[in-house]
Amino acid sequence: MGFRYYKRTLSGVLARAAEQFPAIVVTGPRQSGKTTLVRYHFGDSHRYCSLDDATSRQQAQDDPALLLARFPPPVILDEIQYAPKLLHAVKADIDQHRQERGRFILTGSQTFPLMQGVTESLAGRSAILSLQSLSFREIHEASDSDATWKQLLTEPEASDPLPNFDPKAIAETILGGGFPEPVLQDGIEPRLWLASYVQTYLERDVRSLRAVGDLGDFQRLLFALAARAGGAINFADLSRDVGVTSHTVKAWISVLEAGGQVATLKPYYANLGKRLIKQPKVYFLDTGLLAYLLGLTQPDQILSGIAAGPMFETAVFGELYRLMLHRGEAPRMYFWRTAKGHEVDFLLEDGRELIPIEAKLTATPSRRDTRHLERFQDLSGANVRNGLVVCLASQRFPLTRSVEVVPFGSF
Repeated sequence: MGFRYYKRTLSGVLARAAEQFPAIVVTGPRQSGKTTLVRYHFGDSHRYCSLDDATSRQQAQDDPALLLARFPPPVILDEIQYAPKLLHAVKADIDQHRQERGRFILTGSQTFPLMQGVTESLAGRSAILSLQSLSFREIHEASDSDATWKQLLTEPEASDPLPNFDPKAIAETILGGGFPEPVLQDGIEPRLWLASYVQTYLERDVRSLRAVGDLGDFQRLLFALAARAGGAINFADLSRDVGVTSHTVKAWISVLEAGGQVATLKPYYANLGKRLIKQPKVYFLDTGLLAYLLGLTQPDQILSGIAAGPMFETAVFGELYRLMLHRGEAPRMYFWRTAKGHEVDFLLEDGRELIPIEAKLTATPSRRDTRHLERFQDLSGANVRNGLVVCLASQRFPLTRSVEVVPFGSF
């Protein structure tokens, strides 16, 4: 079974953080590559302790100081969320070695308990980074410069271009998603792997993040959210479909967010017109997982059919989300939609500037695809940059004076 390391965009941020902070915390969904990343960078310089190991986990809970005596810093502590008491021992060690950087590299898959412990114990002592599954450019081993996410998105010369991919090749990548194991290892059937992933996530992460009385109801929520991918979420309708209260639906969506499976996109206000849609949108962060939940098995289903548009919009969202997150920045993304039907899929915020973006499943975008972008620009004024239409076109070019076409995968 073949496997090799694929460079991650987060690597540069991770290296810089290790020179500035005593501790680095790398969070993200299960199987996104956190352990591989930190062991690749720090395996030669740091000891390694996995708290997935029952003996080490029990010792970390009963006698954290003794565990650190067994694995003295510099050390990688993997799956730290299983032993929150260990964070107090880490804090005490850091306070005794104030001038030393990169002593602790911590990883964790479950954000809620991990972040609570970091907030209480390691505030000001740690850099917190997040790793999602592989991006399109990471899968295809495209090198990126040290440019900012804004430069990479708006300046074509900021990164090396990918080879021209035909739509079917892009669809195959979207269908497979970005979890490293099924993507990079030979002999793994993606659908079987994803079926196991969902079950493992339900059995291990969901129960430990928050009490879920019925895993069957929670699993129905997963499928119901998948069917609504890219659309505004009506919690009342969703609760009726799943058979639980709206309050429970919101709580369970927060569980999915904490586990790095979905992200909630909030509407943008700033007084742009009246009667704006106020419901949030929920996006799955890995297109392979979404395709599995929707029962999609062929690349042609990504390019045509009822799920094609939402799948491509989800793919664009995921690339934009990773563009910020894997450069150490919290994604500042919104959408805009009015009751009259004006809509912009994504708004990226950079200081006072906004970059409006539309995702279009077409290789031949037209002037018609710019009308909502231009409407938003007219209402917003000078703080809005040129709009972008991300699509299946093979090259970047201006579509109008204020809107550019951007090929999928170019950022």
